This record gives sequence, structure tokens and C-alpha cells, in this order.
Amino acid sequence: MADNARAKRLADLIREVVAQKLQRGIKDPRLGTHVTITDTRVTGDLREATVFYTVYGDDEERKAAAAGLESAKGILRSEVGRAAGVKFTPTLAFVMDALPDTARNIEDLLDRARQSDAKVRDASAGATYAGGADPYRKPEDAEDLEALEDAGTDDTAE
Repeated sequence: MADNARAKRLADLIREVVAQKLQRGIKDPRLGTHVTITDTRVTGDLREATVFYTVYGDDEERKAAAAGLESAKGILRSEVGRAAGVKFTPTLAFVMDALPDTARNIEDLLDRARQSDAKVRDASAGATYAGGADPYRKPEDAEDLEALEDAGTDDTAE
């Protein structure tokens, strides 16, 4: 089993080789400039590599890009083997990266929270405190002050 540093270096190399080959070497119109390689992960035994990608476009373009990547898998694997120089070239599996969708979802939730905060801010603009500005009880005169001081001292502790 290889160490994690070697798997990380191989994953970085695979990401670079696949991205360069998609940009310059493969003439499939389904891949074009819409596909971006975001991450690559390699198993500990260096036998399998998962390549994460995103596609700029709608669902139809995503399906076409997935089919294009699947058909170019052999060419991409041979390029990775040529560049890596390892005994066994890892098999490539292409997975659509959910990061852009997740980021969009988080942005929508944050916008909704900002709108909710703005509504609360507008509703409380002219409001006053229910119990006054200072909610703590304070003695109103000297007699109340003496009662509070007497309650605080305990002479039976001696």
C-alpha cells in the first residue's frame, strides 16, 4: 500500500493531465470548454482514481459531457499512464461534482436569512423594551436598600 503523500502527488498529476488533455487533445464537441476538473482522489493502493468535474450549462450539456468523458476514458487513462510512469495505471471514474449546486443552495439559504433578518429589523424599529431599558430590579429608596443589605449578610456563619 502506498503512502498518502504518493497518492496525493499521483492525484494532482492525474488532475493536471486530464485537464490538459481535455483542453487540447480531445476533439469531442461534447466536452468543449464547458468541463472543468475540480478534484481527483486516488485510493491507497493507487489502483483507482476518481476525477470530479463540473459542467457549465444545463442538464442536457451535463449529460452530454458525462457521455463524452465516458467515451474518452481510455485515451485519458493512457495519457495518465504515459505521464505518471507507474507500474499500474489507475482506472479512471468520472463523477459530477456537487460543489456548485451545494454552494448555490447555501447562497439561497443565506439570502433567505438576510431577508428574514431585515423583516425583524424593520418590525423592531420603533419598539420599546417590555420591562424598561434596564430589566434588573433596583431599590427605589433607602428602606429597600437596607432590606437588600440585611438579606445579603448572614451572622449565623460564625
